[in-house]
This record gives sequence, structure tokens and C-alpha cells, in this order.
Amino acid sequence: MEDTQGTGRDWSIQDVARIAGTTSRTLRHYDDVGLLKPSRVGGNGYRYYDGAALLQLQRILLLRELGLGLPAIAEVFHHQADPVAALTRHLAWLGEEQQRLARQAQSVRQTIETVRAGGQLMAEDMFEGFDHTQYKDEVEERWGKDAYAASDSWWRGMDAAQKREWKSKVEALGRDWTAAAGSGVAPDGPEARELAKRHVDWLQSIPGTPAASGSDTRAYVLGLADMYVEDARFAANYGGAEGAGFVRTALRSFAEKYL
Repeated sequence: MEDTQGTGRDWSIQDVARIAGTTSRTLRHYDDVGLLKPSRVGGNGYRYYDGAALLQLQRILLLRELGLGLPAIAEVFHHQADPVAALTRHLAWLGEEQQRLARQAQSVRQTIETVRAGGQLMAEDMFEGFDHTQYKDEVEERWGKDAYAASDSWWRGMDAAQKREWKSKVEALGRDWTAAAGSGVAPDGPEARELAKRHVDWLQSIPGTPAASGSDTRAYVLGLADMYVEDARFAANYGGAEGAGFVRTALRSFAEKYL
């Protein structure tokens, strides 16, 4: 059987499970939920997968590594039908993460060596790889260089304790969103509305954003709400695309009524 990737072959479910480091049961479950259909089923009932199916499986495994659940992955596939474009974005993100983790590892390694030697710790060295500049190009492309410069100056003006406090508040907001999404509360109800207000207050506290300047807060919030769902990196902050969908609906409801 010819596959769509031009390899001219396919693989049995057992071979795919072994190669991908998963199980036949998992692959059958992916089929049951509509994420990964076999390219053909043999007369003996065995499932076979061609290159296109393997490409789909690779995307599933990558998104699982990002912490997305199966319903969230299905939603990502719905919004990102082109596998090459999607994998290109995944690859770029993985490259950024690889570089960031390498900087963090070097930072921690240097801290260990300094402590063992009884030397003096340098804050500038200890937090290498923990900064937010990995999004510089993306921020400048979306909102302009002035927006990035203002937010970068604000961030670098904080001391280590202030940065930790700010990050803690952001993480708490993400946890509360995830909890609300999983609790069954209405995205336009009072609990979600309070979270949406906290979210907008947070955005308005970041210099350089349209929310902080008040230039077009409503459009900015609505645009971010869509991005949380469409971009797996941000959806992961809310438990995956399903949680991000809840956040988007809640922010839309809040923006339409109060912004």
C-alpha cells in the first residue's frame, strides 16, 4: 500500500507501538476517539499505519508532551489542519525550550559548583534561562518594538523577590483558571467573571501592552483569548485547549460587557 509520504510501505500496529514507545492499546484508543485512524485494516483484523498516520502520531505525542489532553489535541488538530505548518511551529518551540533548558542547566550547574567551593553567589548568573526574552521577536511582531521595550524595562527593573512574587501571582491565576474550567462553572457566571477581571487587571499591570495604555483593551483581550486556544504553548497554561477554550469564552463575555 502506497502512503502519502512516498515511502511505499506501512507498519503494523505492533511495530508502530514499539517504534513510538507506546502500546497497541493506546493506538486503538486514539482510533476510538477519532485522533488516529489506521490507514488500512487487514483481512485478519490487524491495523496498519502509513507515513501520514505516523506523522499524525508524532503530532499527538508532541502535544501530549506539552501536557494537552486528548480533547484538547483534537481541538488543536481542528484549528491546525496543515501538519507541516503545525510541526514547524512545534519544532520552533522545542528549539526554544532546548536552548532555555540548556541555559537553566548551566545556571544550576554553576550554582552547585559555587556553593561547593564556598564562593559568592551572583544573582545575575543564578537566573540565566529564567527570563522572558525568549518571546522578544514574537511580541515585537504582534505589538511593536515599543511594547517590548517598555515591558522589558519594567521587568528588568524589578529585583529577584519582586519577580518571584509576580510569577507566583501569574501561576496562581493559571491554576485558578484551570480549576474553574474543570469544576463545571459557567464561563459567563460570577466565578469566571471574577477570574476574567483578575486576568484583565494583570494585563493592565504590564507596561507596554495595549491593556496598560488603554489604547484598545477590548480588542487586545479578545485577541489574546483566541491565541490561548490556537497556540499550544499558551493553552498548556490552562490545562490544554479545553481549559483555554473556557478562558476564551469567559474573557469574551467579560470584554463584551465591561470593556
